[in-house]
Amino acid sequence: MLPAALPAARRALLPLLPPPPRRGAPAGLRALGTGPARRSEALAGAPLDTAAKEYSPKVRQLVRDIAGLTLLEVADLNALLKETLKIPDAAVMPAAAAASLLPAQAAPQEEEEVVPLKKEKTHFTVRLTELKASDKVKLIKEVKNFVPGVNLVQAKKLVESLPQEIKANASKEEAEKIKAALEAAGGTVVLE
Repeated sequence: MLPAALPAARRALLPLLPPPPRRGAPAGLRALGTGPARRSEALAGAPLDTAAKEYSPKVRQLVRDIAGLTLLEVADLNALLKETLKIPDAAVMPAAAAASLLPAQAAPQEEEEVVPLKKEKTHFTVRLTELKASDKVKLIKEVKNFVPGVNLVQAKKLVESLPQEIKANASKEEAEKIKAALEAAGGTVVLE
């Protein structure tokens, strides 16, 4: 195995030298004894997550029973489990869960007396309908203040061709403020 050309002294030292590096594993891993062979041995004993989990017959029967329920029965089961296990209702439910519980929740609401809620209007249109001839100048100045981008001449034309919309989509507070100012200046205002 050894070439004959190696000097005798070298042949004498060969048993004392470390073995040549093997291919595939860095020298540091070989020195620690954690080469590829060792790593695969360590992983071989670890359980794989892809292995099929075994379920008890009781759990399998429960899954079959629940899978056969209608949506209303699932909602009743959910309510009974919450009551039995004393689980509070979640504040925010995902849309899919809310949709599945909607028919179950509709029945109790029908028992209660339904009172239609009157929606309070939040945005108004301020409309100037009439003016007192004696207060026309004050009213023109007020209209100029409340209509953006209008000069005095345009405000005068606006006031002379009543009824006119002064402000659309105004909040309740803003509409009340404009109405009070225009009425104080001698106009008649309607909030729509």
